[in-house]
Amino acid sequence: MSKYQFQVDVQTRFVPEQSAPQQGLYVFSYTITIANIGQVSAQLISRSWNVNDANGHTERVKGLGVVGQQPLLKPGQAFKYTSGTRLRTPTGTMHGSFFCVAEDGEKFDTDVPMFVLDALSADPGQRTLH
Repeated sequence: MSKYQFQVDVQTRFVPEQSAPQQGLYVFSYTITIANIGQVSAQLISRSWNVNDANGHTERVKGLGVVGQQPLLKPGQAFKYTSGTRLRTPTGTMHGSFFCVAEDGEKFDTDVPMFVLDALSADPGQRTLH
């Protein structure tokens, strides 16, 4: 087990009530659970996302914290939040990373591998990512 390690779980959902496919607007929510599976308490400081639609358009999103918070997670603790994004196509992908600082001052990134946003799938996605 790494001394500094977060695990990321992602659940996605198409939000038809906020979407307008006839105008090329597809809204998705994603719920992220971040768990500290390392040995040292650490704080999530910032996020960086790449949001890609099926036409090859990429939007880069960077900012402090997540949903206005910078959670401090002790070993074994988790933080869950829901956010959303809009696409111009019914499918797309997201990937990114969280920048974290451990209580001993060590800095590390937690990568979030690519996950799919799909308005055409009846089965919302859930993935466990490290």
